[in-house]
Amino acid sequence: MPPVHLTDETWMRIALGLARRGLGQVAPNPAVGCILVKDDIVLGRGWTQPGGRPHAETEALTQAGKASRGATAYVTLEPCAHTGKTPPCADELVKAGIQRAVIAVADPDPRVSGKGIGILQAAGIEVALEVLEKDATDLNQGFFNLIIRKRPRFTLKTASTLDGKIALANGDSKWITGERARTFGHLMRAEHDGILVGVNTVIADNPSLTCRIPGLNSRNPIRIVLDSNLRLSPDAAIFSKEAGDQPILVVTKKDARTSQFVGCNVEFIQVETPHDLALVARALGERGLTSVLIEGGAEVAASFLSADLVDDLCVFSAGKMIGNKGLSAIGNLNLASLPDAPHFTPTAIRRLGSDMLATFRKAR
Repeated sequence: MPPVHLTDETWMRIALGLARRGLGQVAPNPAVGCILVKDDIVLGRGWTQPGGRPHAETEALTQAGKASRGATAYVTLEPCAHTGKTPPCADELVKAGIQRAVIAVADPDPRVSGKGIGILQAAGIEVALEVLEKDATDLNQGFFNLIIRKRPRFTLKTASTLDGKIALANGDSKWITGERARTFGHLMRAEHDGILVGVNTVIADNPSLTCRIPGLNSRNPIRIVLDSNLRLSPDAAIFSKEAGDQPILVVTKKDARTSQFVGCNVEFIQVETPHDLALVARALGERGLTSVLIEGGAEVAASFLSADLVDDLCVFSAGKMIGNKGLSAIGNLNLASLPDAPHFTPTAIRRLGSDMLATFRKAR
């Protein structure tokens, strides 16, 4: 049989799979994947490492060594062109002697945008652009959000019955969805930089807000609590050592007394108006977060929807009914007319055991 030559799209899809490994681990950097290929043989592969460095290209070049000369580099995001804690990846690819670069999407960061591609082209390297561009953009939408909108990408996650209820009138909610859906929810936690709830959720449920998938226990997101009047107790589960080493960010008012939380691994974001979620979103962006999973209750969900800050919806639905006395997934949006309702476009649907997961993106 003649040898099978893989297409640029196939190699890039593999690189995107590598990039995904960095999600939730590399903020404020993007999650990038890189594969070095010659004669349909993989010489080196890499993805952005925890903390944002080393970069994917550095990892792949280190693996390939001198064999990278004449190779094709498949990179999911334009190689960086500025010197930070490491030299520019575009320069490193030139030094390594690659012959061709296939890039999924340009970097919107003004320090890079077009410059990395220019360095490669100036060195005589053939550059192919926009290979699986949409997939690469979707993967790093959080990073793009941070650069362009100066805030993280917010994903609202809900788990409800078919009639949109998250609990009985008495608060009983264990469990609306089944084990497979709950496990997928924990995987979502592992792929986000932060997880956000309101103080009422902490008081009512006392959650740890960690990722409890075996093997991914170290990939806990930064936990964020909205608590204007600082009603949190230092004895809450999120402050326990079992909850992991990631810090807890508490958003509260400027004059709040915080001395009772000494030793609790907590950082306070104190703002003039904690109910101004646009201000909160910008503060989280300044903290370097690129993606935040909203798991708060109905009022937090309604507040983010009303502030037009929800970029994506993940709706887990169980084949159950509770009725009109149950607690709704979304609080009051104070709508005056139907055209004012937040509008989202469906992107995917999948079955998880006996439950369904539908995903939506904000229609802009």
